[in-house]
Amino acid sequence: MTPFKKAIGKLHLWLGLASGLVVFIVSITGAIFTFQDDIRDLTEPWRKVPVQQTAYLLPSQLQAAALAAHPGIAAKDCWTTYFGPERSATVFFTDKAGAPIMVSLNPYSGQVLHETDLRTHFFSIVQEIHMHLLLPEAVAKWVVGISISVFVVMLLTGIVLWWPKRRQERKQRLTIKWGARWRRINYDLHNVLGFYAAAIALMLALTGLFMIFPWMLESSMFVINGGPVDAREKITAKVDTLQPAAAAAQPLPDVVYRAARRLSPRAEMILLGPTGSRKDPVYCWTYGKTLHYYHRDEYAFHPVSGEVLQFLPHARKGTATRFSDMNYDLHTGQLLGFGGKIVAFLASLIAASLPVTGTVIWWGRRHKSKKKKPQAALA
Repeated sequence: MTPFKKAIGKLHLWLGLASGLVVFIVSITGAIFTFQDDIRDLTEPWRKVPVQQTAYLLPSQLQAAALAAHPGIAAKDCWTTYFGPERSATVFFTDKAGAPIMVSLNPYSGQVLHETDLRTHFFSIVQEIHMHLLLPEAVAKWVVGISISVFVVMLLTGIVLWWPKRRQERKQRLTIKWGARWRRINYDLHNVLGFYAAAIALMLALTGLFMIFPWMLESSMFVINGGPVDAREKITAKVDTLQPAAAAAQPLPDVVYRAARRLSPRAEMILLGPTGSRKDPVYCWTYGKTLHYYHRDEYAFHPVSGEVLQFLPHARKGTATRFSDMNYDLHTGQLLGFGGKIVAFLASLIAASLPVTGTVIWWGRRHKSKKKKPQAALA
């Protein structure tokens, strides 16, 4: 082995030992979370409703139904989501005890189908572990962010270590010798699976880092765009609080919803933000396909009159902005549908296995070197 590869090997080893536990936890929870929508559709019957030919109820009606069992909670602080004709709508809010509550309702009748305390919901807990390791958010940002950054370096150094010196050795490096001793099989699992999964694992790691450190995403957008992104591709609406505005004739959530429906008629999913602040815009997002977050139109409304302050349709976005919008769907594999989820799931499982198989390799070599030292002393 050349001095360069020896140095890379040392770097790979110590970085792996330092970040392995975090990488394992983040990867295994990511694998579990990949199919969360599919599993919940099978285990939570309230997520689906029979399709009806009538129109959905307005947001204010859904909010009133959801909050009927929670007196004292203001509708203006709710998030309301329509998921499409075959799915229940949800109203999300924080109750008086500080618990995050999600109420699922029939969007045609307003019937409350289920109420979920997200503190005890399995996939909410998995997501919290995946993102924050159950640590305070300010601490988790750096623990997870640095560990995943180290994992990116490890993937790159792993490719350098894997790359054979001679072309005829490549076939050997691409197969696992299942008939060999377990240590050799473990070595092959680390190297061969690591090589096959490296590209997808690198994409999953980078898209995760883009969520943790927005400046990384903005830097990528700058490179893709060849300069700063056009300001017209950003929602930057502001409210002039000194300028009097006539109050909307209807409940503000209904005004926002109707405008979004009119301007994005083909949208399957609509998310309405809180309408409580009279100083900041009210935001709304419409999505072309249910549970896919890439193709979306974005809105900002006046918090008093409901006037459209800014409208940014997907069709008007440039390549860099669309790349940014794509980030979550890329991270979860959702961009390519069920097949994409399978790929993301397998890559996450392999990523979780790498710290384990790598530690076994290190421990075996360490144990072997300890055995040799007493023999050398006797000689």
